[in-house]
Amino acid sequence: MAGLIKREDIDEVRQRTDIKEVVDGYVTLKGAGLGSFKGLCPFHDERSPSFTVRPQVGRYHCFGCGEDGDAISFIQKMDHSSFHEAVEKLAARIGYELRYEDGGTGPSREEVGKRQRLLDAHKIADEFFRAQLLTPGAAEGRNFLDGRGFDRAAAEHFGVGYAPQGWDALLKHLRGRGFTDAELRLTGMFSEGNRGIYDRFRGRLIWPIRDIAGDTIGFGARKLYEDDQGPKYLNTPETTLYKKSQVLYGIDLAKRNIAKDRQLVVVEGYTDVMACHLAGVTTAVATCGTAFGTEHIKVARRLLSDDGSGGEVIFTFDGDAAGQKAALRAFEEDQRFTAQTYVAVEPSGADPCDLRQLKGDAAVRELIGTRKPLFEFAIRATLRRHNLDTVEGRVAALREAAPVVAQIRDSATRPEYTRNLAGWLGMPIEEVSRYVGAAAKRGTSGSNAAGNGEQAAAAAAPPSGGPVFNRPNPRDPVAGMERQALEVVLQDPAVLGGMAWDRFAATMFSTPAYAAIHAAIRATGLAHAADPVSWVEQIRQEVPEPLRNLVSELAVTPLPASTPEAMQRYCRDILARLFELQITRIKADKMGQLQRLDAASHPEEFQRLNRELMQLEMERRALRSDG
Repeated sequence: MAGLIKREDIDEVRQRTDIKEVVDGYVTLKGAGLGSFKGLCPFHDERSPSFTVRPQVGRYHCFGCGEDGDAISFIQKMDHSSFHEAVEKLAARIGYELRYEDGGTGPSREEVGKRQRLLDAHKIADEFFRAQLLTPGAAEGRNFLDGRGFDRAAAEHFGVGYAPQGWDALLKHLRGRGFTDAELRLTGMFSEGNRGIYDRFRGRLIWPIRDIAGDTIGFGARKLYEDDQGPKYLNTPETTLYKKSQVLYGIDLAKRNIAKDRQLVVVEGYTDVMACHLAGVTTAVATCGTAFGTEHIKVARRLLSDDGSGGEVIFTFDGDAAGQKAALRAFEEDQRFTAQTYVAVEPSGADPCDLRQLKGDAAVRELIGTRKPLFEFAIRATLRRHNLDTVEGRVAALREAAPVVAQIRDSATRPEYTRNLAGWLGMPIEEVSRYVGAAAKRGTSGSNAAGNGEQAAAAAAPPSGGPVFNRPNPRDPVAGMERQALEVVLQDPAVLGGMAWDRFAATMFSTPAYAAIHAAIRATGLAHAADPVSWVEQIRQEVPEPLRNLVSELAVTPLPASTPEAMQRYCRDILARLFELQITRIKADKMGQLQRLDAASHPEEFQRLNRELMQLEMERRALRSDG
């Protein structure tokens, strides 16, 4: 029989509902003048709050996108529910019993209340699982909780329950409460077999997954028994209630403190959320079987009032490779926040639950307190993939890390991380800045692209399989210095006599084209240098084919000297400048090692590096005095 909610009842629900309390369940509101409240609009992305609520008139309006309405329309849009379902939800909220008209063209009462029926089924199942945890058959579940430091009070606070072994314990319970199999199929709590439906969760510890308003919309289940062939964690599948890309476990418990403290802590599992909250980190939530993504960010931004005035999002991940990969995925989403984003990784790899067991509540709070900016974590994770004790490793690390720094949109933050990267690599800030600037110009977003730009000769694989070298930028001072040195050596190899050859061979050339020519000179050696024609030709044959014309060009470029004496002075001066540049680079490298070194843990290494720095400075001064 079809039936519509009586018009007077709809009006009564609308009048009795406090729209601010309703909106507060989804959006963080702040006072905005007498009788008005403002927050970030839940219907469109914005950085400055323009969504305004006036409880006195029971209305909301967004001055950004134009959305407006009352409490009923707000619930319709936020929950994707029908008008009747929204009225029923609000009526249940204030304890008002609705009356329905007989006949009419509207949906039946059963259709109107379909969503509420699903919520009711989940609520009853939630209560059933919690009661089961106290039965003798749930001993294994209680042991699991005890073993991880969670007592009965903790289990009750988070609503942890137990799904009994067997195939139909929950099914019988919900059937006994009047639910049909057709309704139960829609809940996600049951699987389908040849003989009908049966319990999806069996012999498992159960966590209720609740939406931001506190309604149970799904469950997460942890395996307890060895003969359970299922996955370690089993969640409710996607339903009309449960959308994992939008759900954050613990959001119902954390939302108030997230808004108050302007902090959101993202952990990886249910027990991690429990450990954090019990340790005093009451802003912790977890995703449910999926990565932290765009829809989660929308929820977080609304709670944080992420309008550019502060707030922080802290990701905690395991210290293993998978955890680092998850952190880098989070880094890709970072720019959607105006809040500061951080990452907290325990050096031993312990997650918050393990950490609390091993070292207590204070250790969990300390983990969050010692968070590092997510940008720093992403850059350092990139650097760890390279051997920074070699020239080649540092150059490769720079090429990979520069695009990461280039992703930083904050114009005030990027230069600071550029300086940090130079320090970690032990490279001149000017050189690192060029790489970052070039990556930013190209709009590089992937961390695997080369970081050098047109001012450096970036090697890439052409269709033929050989390297391609861009022509070095003549306005680049470092490239210019390297070019002058190669001109001198190719035209007057005698300048490499004595210790000069060893110094020249050990010099690091940063411009790829010039580095390749330098390598060819080292490979050729000085055995035939007395015959410059054949020597230069040997070098030409040693370099990749695209660089042979460049070798010829360097070998014939006029040098700025009018007499043999002036030529000697010029050549010595150029090499002295090259060697001084190399010493400066080595010093920067040593300084980078010092910055990465824990002096207290490695005092001998610390002293050795300081001695080497002093020796390098003496060599640099000697070069200047010789000149």
